Amino acid sequence: MEQQIDLSKYKNALTRKHQIIRMAWTVVWAIFARPLPRSIGSGWKRFLLRLFGAKLASTAIVYSSAKVYYPANLVMGEYSCLASDVNCYNVALIKIGANTTISQGAFLCTASHDISNPLNPLITAPVIIADQAWVAADAFIGMGVKVGQGAVIGARACVFKDVEPWTIVGGNPAKFIKNRIINKSL
Repeated sequence: MEQQIDLSKYKNALTRKHQIIRMAWTVVWAIFARPLPRSIGSGWKRFLLRLFGAKLASTAIVYSSAKVYYPANLVMGEYSCLASDVNCYNVALIKIGANTTISQGAFLCTASHDISNPLNPLITAPVIIADQAWVAADAFIGMGVKVGQGAVIGARACVFKDVEPWTIVGGNPAKFIKNRIINKSL
């Protein structure tokens, strides 16, 4: 069975206004935030993100090397963190709950392409990461995924399906490892 993909007719679904805002955002972050060391200047970085529409708690931390695609689609709760080199590809909403850490090099991805359509149009779905969760280093969270409260995504895991609250998952694709139990005696 012969099939054809012809991307010569592909049209970008994002508006010119969206592209201009993203370009301005990229320049502003590169000049006014990226040169700052790691988590220094958190208040200033929150100000810049809010200027472009992000909704951040006053205690949220975004490291200078984190990449936020579109700030207006970012919501971060109290004591949440986007660590070094996190790629927050938020074409659609990314919501990060309170006391939640997204570790170094993690990739949060809200967009892909419809591979069943010969024009491969853009498709999007939000990523929701609940309170007290931890996404470990270099993990990938795919579009439409909900990470439950207190869940842990292991280092380098690839998550394509929702993760139950208070569970630990790992691998590619991510699979259940065990329940997360907090030792309250510490």
